Amino acid sequence: MNSIVWPSDIRAQNFQSWLQALMPLHGLQPETLHLATADASSRRYLRIKGRSGASFIVMDAPPESNDVRPFVTIARHMAADCGLHVPEVLAADEAQGFLLLSDLGDLTYLKALQAASPAEADRLMRAVTQTLLQWQLRGDATRLPAFDESFVRRELQLFVDWCVQGEYGRQWNATQQKWWDHVCQVLVSNIAEQAQVPMHRDFMPRNLMVCSAPDGALQVGVLDFQDAVRGPIGYDLISLLRDTFISWDEEQELDWAIRYWEQARRAGLPVDPDFGEFWRQVEWTGLQRHLKILGLFCRLKQRDGKPAYAADLPRFFAYAIKVSTRYVQLSPLTHLLHDLQGNLVETSFTLR
Repeated sequence: MNSIVWPSDIRAQNFQSWLQALMPLHGLQPETLHLATADASSRRYLRIKGRSGASFIVMDAPPESNDVRPFVTIARHMAADCGLHVPEVLAADEAQGFLLLSDLGDLTYLKALQAASPAEADRLMRAVTQTLLQWQLRGDATRLPAFDESFVRRELQLFVDWCVQGEYGRQWNATQQKWWDHVCQVLVSNIAEQAQVPMHRDFMPRNLMVCSAPDGALQVGVLDFQDAVRGPIGYDLISLLRDTFISWDEEQELDWAIRYWEQARRAGLPVDPDFGEFWRQVEWTGLQRHLKILGLFCRLKQRDGKPAYAADLPRFFAYAIKVSTRYVQLSPLTHLLHDLQGNLVETSFTLR
């Protein structure tokens, strides 16, 4: 535990007391504790071994900025009601923000896809599509918070506050503000008009794990679901296809999207019967997400001292520009993006 840096002596002591109480039951070996991964929030994940050779994950989620209760509740729902492969919550101190979880390994979908051949990438993506369909079919959306208009607008405002103003120092004039208001209304309406289903909200390769079922078959593990909401059916699909850290040719995006759409229709999920209209909904939904992420990544750089996230800003500008230049309803956004990234707009630049 000496290699783990804690924000305060009190939190370190609280953690050690909590862990010590769990050691007899799970055979934990504190000397094996080490950092597994950290994310963009204040949460982090530690890995620890047991005497039997098993490996466990500790979620360290400081309660002043995290609430682990949704994670616990949704984990149980996903496993018991949806049949999904998620970490089992073995012990929880919800007040202090400590969870002991089963370990799904360290092979993320992101690592696997980055190293995969085209055939292997297709196999992986077909498997995760089945996982997404299972979540949308069996999940109970009524128990989740609504991804409603106020929620959507708060996320869009991140782009204005942290990217437009914070990163680029721009202050929009009255005409530009009208353009932005129009774009926000288009995106809000698109989300409201779609069928509402259980929505992971960050269904991307870094939050998905390549695991093996007892029979050796590929099994998809799902992580980081604590922010799940009731939202538009296209959101998780576009989060998967247009990712933070890996991009695909649009031909490949469309191939996977069509396969998802066909299976969703057969399963009775409420996707639009016209694929062209469905894809428009998905692209506009993704645009809202990508504008939000542009704001979030700028905030991580400016406020939280995590400048590495800014390296992926061009990817999200490329996603946003591709969509805004494709649909006349979104043309005002193209003007706003031109003010920030004119070279990308003028060359219709996209990342692959």
